[in-house]
Amino acid sequence: MDTFDALRDFLLSRRARLRPQDVGLPDHGVRRVRGLRREEVATLAAVSVEHYIRLERGQASRVSDAVLDAVAEALRLSPGECRYLRSLARPSSTGSGHEGSGGVRPSVQHILDSMAGTPAYLVGRGGSILAWNRLAAAVFADFGGIPAAQRTVGRLVFTDPRARWLYVDWEAKAREAVSYLRTETGKRPRDPELIREIDELAHHSEDFRRLWSEQHVLETTHSTVVVRCHPPHQRLEFSWEGLQLTSDPDEIVLVYTTTPGSPSAAALLEMFHASRGGR
Repeated sequence: MDTFDALRDFLLSRRARLRPQDVGLPDHGVRRVRGLRREEVATLAAVSVEHYIRLERGQASRVSDAVLDAVAEALRLSPGECRYLRSLARPSSTGSGHEGSGGVRPSVQHILDSMAGTPAYLVGRGGSILAWNRLAAAVFADFGGIPAAQRTVGRLVFTDPRARWLYVDWEAKAREAVSYLRTETGKRPRDPELIREIDELAHHSEDFRRLWSEQHVLETTHSTVVVRCHPPHQRLEFSWEGLQLTSDPDEIVLVYTTTPGSPSAAALLEMFHASRGGR
């Protein structure tokens, strides 16, 4: 992934979504391109056109942090988009791969297993699913039967045929997965495993290419999702939270809960009892 191209494409997409009237500027007739012009962004940010052009050409090292902040405000970037812009403009010199991972500590697996009645799994760099409890495997996928190299959030959503049946709103789940992967590339634009996965998904999935082009970045560590369970052949409505369980900032535990007393809670309890026969 070329950070220059990524930075350019992101800025182009963000100014393309704004109209002059959205930001209090006059609209002078027919426009050759969609959205704001470079000059208009520079005016809103109170920076020179040259400074903005440098940034859009990927020459972020020649642009100050103050200019970055001003451009982010001018383009009405969300907090997640601001973080993504900074990660592209100031890429880290570390974290270019998966080195340094010593595997999942037994204590972490014990914690996941202690959440016996709640699906939970540990996600690492690039969306790798590193550990899980029995109920997570029963609800989402037989993680243990999937080769580690293929056991990633992106591949499960876009290449596992069951995913489109599992997620009631597959489109929303797919957009969330793509947003997460784009955020990950901002952190580690030279990660070879991550680059390989994105290339594979783009090659095999038209939906992935479409969603990737939208330039969405991850905005939240909590949300809701509805899945189909088999058995008992009904929907499970979950709220999920991302929790920091380990000292690695790139690892997060996703914990899925249901509303007490709800049909989803009853169905999950039935799945829990059915899963106790073995992992």
